[in-house]
Amino acid sequence: MKKYDIAVIGGGAGGLTAAIGAVQFGAKTALIEKDPEPGGDCLHYGCVPSKAYIKAAKELRDAKKAAEEFGLGLSGAPDFSVVKSRVQDAIAEIQPHDDRKRLRSLGIDEYHGTASLKTKNEISIDTGETIYAKRIVIATGSSPMIPPIAGLEDISYLTNETIFSIDRVPLKLVVLGSGPVGIELAQAMSRFGSDVTVIDHSGLMEKEEPEIRELAHHLLSEEMTFMFNRKVTKAQKKAEKIGLTVEGDSGTTQEIECNALLIAAGRKPNVKEMGLEKTGVDVKDGKIVVNKKMQTSVSTIFACGDVTGEYPFTHAAGLEGKTVVANAVFGVKQSVDYTHTPYTIYTDPEVFHLGLTEKEARDEYGDNIHVYRSDARHVDRFTAERIKTGLVKIITDKKGAILGAHAIGTLAGDWMQEVVFAKQHGHKIKDFSSVIHPYPSHGEMVSKAADQYWQKRLFEGKVPKLTETYIKWLR
Repeated sequence: MKKYDIAVIGGGAGGLTAAIGAVQFGAKTALIEKDPEPGGDCLHYGCVPSKAYIKAAKELRDAKKAAEEFGLGLSGAPDFSVVKSRVQDAIAEIQPHDDRKRLRSLGIDEYHGTASLKTKNEISIDTGETIYAKRIVIATGSSPMIPPIAGLEDISYLTNETIFSIDRVPLKLVVLGSGPVGIELAQAMSRFGSDVTVIDHSGLMEKEEPEIRELAHHLLSEEMTFMFNRKVTKAQKKAEKIGLTVEGDSGTTQEIECNALLIAAGRKPNVKEMGLEKTGVDVKDGKIVVNKKMQTSVSTIFACGDVTGEYPFTHAAGLEGKTVVANAVFGVKQSVDYTHTPYTIYTDPEVFHLGLTEKEARDEYGDNIHVYRSDARHVDRFTAERIKTGLVKIITDKKGAILGAHAIGTLAGDWMQEVVFAKQHGHKIKDFSSVIHPYPSHGEMVSKAADQYWQKRLFEGKVPKLTETYIKWLR
């Protein structure tokens, strides 16, 4: 039986970060991955292929819009095989960073197979091998959650794991779920030419600021149909179509038809058939329970990424993987901290979220907060590009420390990154006013919001009277 300092089950973002970090610090490391190549959901079914879809869809929409505006003729349907090739090419170019050959070159022993725990230190692989590790890391990710819908087993439906392999755009598409996966793919498919309807049991982007949520809903409603506070209770095959029974809150039902159904109703951690019950690892609501050190109830076993259900984003899994290395390899008792971890919903325009919302800040700090806003209409770069929709909202405490920052706008996930840096390193909102942004740039939206801090300080209260007195004395 081979023995290791650390063995990682799962080659997604969290698992790769943990395995590569461990081996680079000198730990004898093994990684077990069931798929042909590592990379996880993000590379093969999530972040990378979806962004390739989104980019292609935006280019197509922009081409149509430009042709119409400049009086050019544009007709015909897009060649969807080009889109499919873009997805495959993007995956192929990134794969070498994560593939088995590279892992071996780094000194990691990689195993291709499905793993399960025999004891708190032993892992059984379905190829017949058993390995021993002082520390084990579970990073098996998550899978699409399939809701209990009558008749669903009798029809063919899509998930984020299968939609990128379709050969043509469905004439009518129903998307079940309006979370980041569902809404991003819904907008992309609409721009490819599909008539899209989104059905959700709640509403759109409910974790976002009300004004951002309302603006996103308004813009996205121009490209698709929404059916909120409803659920699909039955599905049946109807010749070349799919029939769906949709039920509202009041119990009323209606029948709709589509050519394809995309289920994007959330994710579930991959914890089944892993032998967790043999080790005593606590599982609650289908998620592996971990402490702030990413350690499970068994001291030798750690977990990171979607399998914990803590913060289901690739960059969060990477953060957790680094925390695992610190604790499992060095025992430094480092805690993971999501306080400064942002996320972006990659619709067009993008929606950016960092820290507390205004409501959350008021619940915690009462009236001892300030809210600063800026609008795309007052930023020359957006005006020059004829973009009239965009918003930044920054919430601070009484002293100007950043509690939360939220935005909707073109490439907001990029130009809001300076706010993440500022929040993480303790800078206050006033500091943005002294940052020089090249003119004209989208990032000027942030400095416009910060300028309001000085407007309040310099032109309200006692300061204007004092400066007026000083100027008169100086003269």
